[in-house]
Amino acid sequence: MKTRPLKCILTAGIFASIIFSCSTTKITNSSTQPVYRKIEKPTVREPIVKEVPKVVEEPKVENKFYEVNLPKVNREFRAAWIATVANINWPSRNNLSTEDQKKEAIRLLDLLQEGNFNAVIFQARPSADALYKSNYEPWSYFLTGEIGRSPYPYYDPLEFWVTEAHKRGMELHVWLNPYRAHHSTGGAVNNASMVKQSPENVIRLRNGMYWFDPAHTKTQNHVSKVVQDIVLRYDVDGIHFDDYFYPYASYNGGADFPDNATWKIYQNSGGKLSRADWRRENVNTIIERIYKEIKQIKPHVKFGVSPFGIWKPGYPAGIKGSSQYDELYADAKLWLNKGWVDYFSPQLYWPINSSGQSFPALLNWWQSENTFNRHLWPGLNTVEVKVADRTSEILNQIKLSEQILQNSVGVVHWSIAGLIKNPSLLQALRNGPYKEKALVPASPWLPSKPMHRPNLEVENDQHRFRAHWSTVDNSLVNKWILYTRYDDHWSTEILDGSITSKTIDYQKFGQKLNAVAIKAVDRLGNESEYFAERIN
Repeated sequence: MKTRPLKCILTAGIFASIIFSCSTTKITNSSTQPVYRKIEKPTVREPIVKEVPKVVEEPKVENKFYEVNLPKVNREFRAAWIATVANINWPSRNNLSTEDQKKEAIRLLDLLQEGNFNAVIFQARPSADALYKSNYEPWSYFLTGEIGRSPYPYYDPLEFWVTEAHKRGMELHVWLNPYRAHHSTGGAVNNASMVKQSPENVIRLRNGMYWFDPAHTKTQNHVSKVVQDIVLRYDVDGIHFDDYFYPYASYNGGADFPDNATWKIYQNSGGKLSRADWRRENVNTIIERIYKEIKQIKPHVKFGVSPFGIWKPGYPAGIKGSSQYDELYADAKLWLNKGWVDYFSPQLYWPINSSGQSFPALLNWWQSENTFNRHLWPGLNTVEVKVADRTSEILNQIKLSEQILQNSVGVVHWSIAGLIKNPSLLQALRNGPYKEKALVPASPWLPSKPMHRPNLEVENDQHRFRAHWSTVDNSLVNKWILYTRYDDHWSTEILDGSITSKTIDYQKFGQKLNAVAIKAVDRLGNESEYFAERIN
């Protein structure tokens, strides 16, 4: 049937008035006249609407560079000496199996990692011997109980220590004694010993030790070869000399060092220096030489020295005690003045309130001599500083160091035994100044390749995020700094350079994540520019 529009029609006497709508339908009946009937509009029922739970939209990442003000990450050198001479710290005995040696090393490194330390100063050459596969000196008596005997089953302890320290985010510095040829606790001198291998430049002292003559050309060349060999073959972060240059007078019963043969050679060659100045010049020569040779091989490897804490009595005023300048013939102030070190750790083993050896007075004086602005990280006597409350003393010395040093904070603890034997100190450090991880302060005077800004991508992952990052050359990266912002609060994490992704919670402590940023850090502590992404 068709529909069409109609006007209202009035039929006389038959139909009542009908008002037609604008839409009607034509119906055919028995009459020939069509009948029109209005079509009522159908009743429209409201649809039944079921309640649908609101969809919570996942936060979105704005994948473009986002400018933010990042907090500074902690910078502090936190190191401990680990002595191998006389089996002071490691290995605990010279007859341990390889497996037990490794277990002991892991325990020490784990202890430092848990305490948020970031460096280890490991004694790999206690006395012209080696706790590594040396090309120039025999295996150490302190490792195997016999000079020249290798560990069995075989392994390279230095390589092991370097690898395990780096796994835990810590630098490893190799500690060497340049002139000690044999220690009195070092077992019987045999044919493998350097005492026998190099008799022309080795001198026996009255206490049973043997000492290389610092003036002898063969000594200087030998020390140089040993250091270069380590720097070339091992991935170390530093080379470290301590305070044993010419020996302490007590080592030779108070008698003068017996170097008449080389002194006469010097005089006969026309030398004009006094004997004391000549001795100091011999040591100055090896310090400058070692520093320059390290930089020629691997510029990033730092050279550090930890001299006796007093240069001379009276420097500064009121200081009393032994003079390394006159007894050890070590002009340590000159090395600092000349910039022949990357870091300097004078052994300030006295209390803060010591009348003749004031810790802050000495540290301030050494700082005043730091003309090249090298790292000045004092050595602390964590084992036996002579005070009633050793824990409080060490914490206060760290605090004073921070106030005095400011731009390059750090200390070295003598030794790890002070942390093992005093758990309360370790806990106090962990809850106090070492509560957060810290990067080693940068060394801007050392050459380095430019660090590229990293790339960062953050992806949604079921109310969590997965962050991925990389840079043009990941081989240059030693650490990453990961920044996350929840509401207005930034958090930082220091991650190993091998880590390139991390899952991040969308909420933490009731706060929502709104930004992620990343920086790369090289092994000298230089930071790249950051890359950040906004989380909407």
